[in-house]
Amino acid sequence: MKTYPQDLSGKKLRIAIVWSRFTPEIGKQSLDACVARLLELGVKDKHIAVASVPGALEIPLALQNFAASAQYDALIAIGTVIRGETYHFELVANESAAGISRTALDFNLPVANAVLTTETEEQAQVRATTKGREAAEVAVECANLIRDMENGFYSQTNSKS
Repeated sequence: MKTYPQDLSGKKLRIAIVWSRFTPEIGKQSLDACVARLLELGVKDKHIAVASVPGALEIPLALQNFAASAQYDALIAIGTVIRGETYHFELVANESAAGISRTALDFNLPVANAVLTTETEEQAQVRATTKGREAAEVAVECANLIRDMENGFYSQTNSKS
């Protein structure tokens, strides 16, 4: 059986992050946790680019521009959408997620979606740090996986027929 091993080494990777300022304290908390984890995984500070946008709906456009530059191995989307009393929550949550996924598929580039969708601001605050760290890990692991797949690198394990 051919398997692709998990690889969380960020030593040779370039990562771009787009974060929404709509809930700045929560977004900054996720961003700081994400960057800290990228550095822990070996991504060099000079290989991390960060752009901020007003809200979650603007994230996909910035991601597409990073992707189109062909300078990055993976992208990360960070934001928060908190349910309100109107349909706006569903619109923003669904459309931002669709745009983030579209960027990944259109450019064949890993995009970690760390846009929190919560009922309350308190829920978002509790999840912000964890979500930021997880996004860093997803970006690094998936960037390495795509690179290995493109290069045909895999492990051969014995299996009985």
